[in-house]
Amino acid sequence: MALNYVWIGFFVIAFIVALCKLIFLGDTEIFGLMTKTLFESGKTGAEISIGLVGVMTFWLGIMKIGEKAGMIEKFARFVNPLFSKLFPHIPPKDPAMGSVVMNFSANMLGLDNAATPIGLKAMKQLQDINPEKDTASDAQIMFLVLNTAGLTMIPTSVMAVRLSMGAANPADIFVPTLIGTFISFLSGMIAVAMYQRINLFRLPVLFFVGTFIGTMYGFYRLVHNLPAEQIATYTASIGGILIFAVIVSFLMQGFIRGINVYDAFIEGAKEGFTTAVMIIPYLVAILVGIGVFRVTGCLDFITDGIALLVAWMGLNTDFVPALPVGIMKTFSGGAARGLMADLMKTHGPDSFVGRLGCIMQGSTETTFYILALYFGSVNIKKTRYALACGLIADVVGVVAAIIIGYIFFH
Repeated sequence: MALNYVWIGFFVIAFIVALCKLIFLGDTEIFGLMTKTLFESGKTGAEISIGLVGVMTFWLGIMKIGEKAGMIEKFARFVNPLFSKLFPHIPPKDPAMGSVVMNFSANMLGLDNAATPIGLKAMKQLQDINPEKDTASDAQIMFLVLNTAGLTMIPTSVMAVRLSMGAANPADIFVPTLIGTFISFLSGMIAVAMYQRINLFRLPVLFFVGTFIGTMYGFYRLVHNLPAEQIATYTASIGGILIFAVIVSFLMQGFIRGINVYDAFIEGAKEGFTTAVMIIPYLVAILVGIGVFRVTGCLDFITDGIALLVAWMGLNTDFVPALPVGIMKTFSGGAARGLMADLMKTHGPDSFVGRLGCIMQGSTETTFYILALYFGSVNIKKTRYALACGLIADVVGVVAAIIIGYIFFH
């Protein structure tokens, strides 16, 4: 229901703002620009969905092999002490748990192409055990919100953009981004746990938090002495090794168990094609709404209002030029990336604003896109409190990024 109101708000607010610009400012081009954006955004939504067909078809085929070979069940059993606390409604040994864990693992390593189809598979498996098919279950909401928190160990793409923009040390945002994304993840987890009355003060959860902090430090020690241009290549190699290790282990385990792995792959691949086609209406709807909202300048009104409020409170406003990146990331990852690059071009990649924009880009995730993609793939109509918790993680992530930016670079 919340997403319904937000989507209507995109169009109504954009229309009112455009009408005011036409009447009071004489902007005769605004409605033409909105119409152009409407069609372009619709085309983009369809292209994204079609572009997912290949990779989803492949990965869901591989996941089916892993499921039949028993690999996903083993993986789920290994992490069950932690995830059974976060997902108490997933039955023991259910394959959904393995898919959930593998999705988070791929996200942490920044492997978007692998994470998305695995995540969609996990959402479908969670839907299989959902008693109310049109309403998001507790497990689905926890899964989705933790996805929107965007926990990423290595912000490879952000560092690559900084390198291309001529930053003196593209990896200088590495540790700040790790801290920011971890805070965002924790805030999303805590928000959902409060709604679902989940006690997080348990040894497995506390152990995970401590282990992740230690792992972040280990990654930092591993790459911080590398030349800047080698970091992206080094981390990509780690990701590639892990991906092929998963593929080969699934294939070999299936072969050892006497499974016809090719037939199993085809069975899962058919699900990937169906899912990719099913999400087209949901992506088109959300991207068109975001597009018309952005092109009318509504985002600028929000940031200008925040700047006035912060100045009135007597606080430093140096962060405000970077704020559009954090706000736009909630709606569109591509648009936020473009704003981030524009910040570095205008202010310089090593400026406070340029670095802060990069931290925001790496610390938050595209909440509306993920809601539309994942819930749309299983025809969820009632999202309950998923949007509220996702936005809480986003807001905390942006605020944390600003504070961290001031601590490290101001």
